[in-house]
Amino acid sequence: MKLVRFTEGGTTRIGKVVDGAVVDLSGIDGVGSSMRQLLTDLQGLRAALEGVGGPSLPLNSVKLEAPINDPQKFLATGMNYKAHAEEARAAGIPIPTSQLWFNKQVSCLNGPYDPIEFPKVVEKLDYEIELGVVIGRRCRHVKNIDARSVIAGYLVTNDVSARDWQHRSPTFTLGKSFDTHGPIGPWLTTDDEIADPLALQMLLTVNGEERQRMTTGDMIYNIYDQIEYLSTVMTLEPGDIFATGTPAGVGAASGRLLKLGDVVHAEIEALGYIENRVIAEA
Repeated sequence: MKLVRFTEGGTTRIGKVVDGAVVDLSGIDGVGSSMRQLLTDLQGLRAALEGVGGPSLPLNSVKLEAPINDPQKFLATGMNYKAHAEEARAAGIPIPTSQLWFNKQVSCLNGPYDPIEFPKVVEKLDYEIELGVVIGRRCRHVKNIDARSVIAGYLVTNDVSARDWQHRSPTFTLGKSFDTHGPIGPWLTTDDEIADPLALQMLLTVNGEERQRMTTGDMIYNIYDQIEYLSTVMTLEPGDIFATGTPAGVGAASGRLLKLGDVVHAEIEALGYIENRVIAEA
């Protein structure tokens, strides 16, 4: 299924996307307004969700929201694609010898087509297409071989980065967490729809110009390694999001950073795309 949060008629509801239209799921007992809560109950609700066939609304008649707006965690990893690590090394940035994790504060979450703000205090704004993985059940100490069983699904993520603020703190958190700097979506594609999440094509363009293209198979630590590593430290909860690293081609490496008015388009095979215009902070 492609699960979505959408706003229509002034109300935000949960639906599923079928053949270019949104089927409203809010009439099913147990489906509220929180995708995180829905994921907690997904196993029991799946048959009812899959059985609903209509009525539907055209996608272009509704506003798509961030598929999950209330996760308990939004984590991201750095230097996790081979080619990106090499471009960083060429720029004089040390390559970590283990998985490098940081927080993106949940307040940075943004809709799939909502604008990205260029903060007044930021000089260097960058883009990073990433495969987003969403946890489906509470878990701890998950082994690599079992990790796929705890995944609810996947979405497209742009780990928007204020590079000057990122490098002021060794945790990266401030430079990764400005409001609107976490667009995700366009919907949550459940794991059963994806044959191999480690073989998906990724593409990011700025104003139609290709900047990043790679497959998720270029990861240094794959998503199962990441779940094992994270769950060694912390309990993962339904709705938790982690962004799994970006491929080569970021603006910091080429000097082609984002400017006001730029349109960033990020798409991943089988998951759809998100598209966000850069605007001035109000």
